[in-house]
Amino acid sequence: MKIAVPKEIKNHEYRVALTPSGARELVARGHSVAVQSGAGEGAGFPDASYEAAGASLEAKVDTLWRDAELILKVKEPQAEEVARLAAGQTLFTYLHLAAEEMLTRGLMASGATCIAYETITDRQGGLPLLAPMSTVAGRMAVQAGAHCLEKAQGGAGVLLPGVPGVAPGKVAVIGGGVVGENAARMALGLGAEVTVLDKSIERLEVLDDRYQGRMKTVFSTADALDQVVRESDLIVGAVLIPGAAAPKLITRAMLADMKPGSVLVDVAIDQGGCFETSRATTHADPTYIVDGIVHYCVANMPGAVAQTSTLALTNATMPFVIALADKGWQQALANDAHFLPGLNVHDGQVTYRAVAEAFGLESVDPTRLVS
Repeated sequence: MKIAVPKEIKNHEYRVALTPSGARELVARGHSVAVQSGAGEGAGFPDASYEAAGASLEAKVDTLWRDAELILKVKEPQAEEVARLAAGQTLFTYLHLAAEEMLTRGLMASGATCIAYETITDRQGGLPLLAPMSTVAGRMAVQAGAHCLEKAQGGAGVLLPGVPGVAPGKVAVIGGGVVGENAARMALGLGAEVTVLDKSIERLEVLDDRYQGRMKTVFSTADALDQVVRESDLIVGAVLIPGAAAPKLITRAMLADMKPGSVLVDVAIDQGGCFETSRATTHADPTYIVDGIVHYCVANMPGAVAQTSTLALTNATMPFVIALADKGWQQALANDAHFLPGLNVHDGQVTYRAVAEAFGLESVDPTRLVS
């Protein structure tokens, strides 16, 4: 199979979808791998390392896309990339379509087969290709939030761990999944006072046991949210409904109850954000202020730590990439019931129900397309 790895063009996105090691595996299996010149440099993988692995380099991006059967990316295709997609091609990347109607319709119009990392499942009900980047984003959220609390960044001037004689800052994490646990873990490590809210008692029990009561675990209700909004210096939004738009849990009216200069970090921004006042930002311009509250809503947080993120992501994606390359998308998805939910768009049809419902579109059962 002809596999293409383009250079990411989203703002300050330095990750790459395939490492030289991954390219070597694919070439050894008889596939051809074309990598856009410079695609891996931001993650620490120079062109020479891909050539040594048996991949070819392609300087002309139009040629790279045109000749590909399978296109591997990290972030959702930008407008100029959507325009290059064609029927018969398979795109494998993060898509997050429930918050992107224009992108959804663009992919439908392309006729391509589009498979999303973030909706593939595993036997435990987890999201194995979202988990590594959720781990990175959760850990970065507190790092970014702590920086935003500095006065020069518009924050209140609070040091999260405090100092002897001065109480630590208060961090609230909404959602106790992979992002939430990693954010809470980082905040604990800094010495902050940490509260995690979730609607799953079972999940809260796991966190309470795992961290031996060092963080507060609270069942998420409207009253509980009101309380953390009033008390917290930093709130991390870590809510996920797989493949669907995130619920708006903190409204603009609630900002009036927050401490001036406190910080909201919305890790759910890829799915539309879980704060009413959230809008996607970039690493070049990561924050804005609404009603005295600093918002950090960077949609590709892990891109800032591209080397770590690329290695973590490709560790998880490679078995699926190999299956697509060896078998083609239909057979690969037909053989793996957990891979099948990754199919979001095919030949002008939406195949993931939550995406279709978000935009009032008809959803096609993906099992009909692979049987």
